[in-house]
Amino acid sequence: MIFANLWDIAQIVFADIILSGDNALVIGMAAASLSPQLRKKAIFMGMALAAGLRVFFAVIATYLLAIPGILFIGGVLLAWVCWRFYGELRDHVPEEAEHALEEPGYQGPPRRQLWDAMVTITIADVSMSIDNVVAVAAIARDNTSLLVFGLVLAIAFMAFFATMIMHVMTAYPMLAYAGLVFLVYLSGAMLYDGWPQIASLINSSGVST
Repeated sequence: MIFANLWDIAQIVFADIILSGDNALVIGMAAASLSPQLRKKAIFMGMALAAGLRVFFAVIATYLLAIPGILFIGGVLLAWVCWRFYGELRDHVPEEAEHALEEPGYQGPPRRQLWDAMVTITIADVSMSIDNVVAVAAIARDNTSLLVFGLVLAIAFMAFFATMIMHVMTAYPMLAYAGLVFLVYLSGAMLYDGWPQIASLINSSGVST
């Protein structure tokens, strides 16, 4: 029992690290075209928004988990995350993001550029916050304490350590690939465990019609 809990905790920590780093990566890419002053503002706003969205989705997570078939749907969503993450690694996006953030940056009209960057960051933050909550919920399952622990940890990582995690992932690509393998495994487990509910819903729908 203790070993099982430790294994679940380890999985949650690893998932939070990888997904927080991926979120920071997208924020960095979106902010890289701004001037240095606006870049700092966009990164701060993007990180704060990501942390806030994780709080919001964490609050409604318990309600979402009560929906029949949500585990399978979450598996599909996480599979999409895996594909996107693989594309980023394949195209060396982490290295490009870190390099772009070290350059002087764009010096053009600030308001338009900041707005454009924030639209991209907001869309990414919403998507990845849902991904993070779904992944933690899939590991914790019916253990409310683990769910709360995982979501609080995700918020802390996003608020305080996301940029550092992104730099570590860039410096050690194997960590990012290990994270991708883990997310693929987690997605497959969610799809496998969630399919019986989907099949039951399909069968009951067929009977009723």
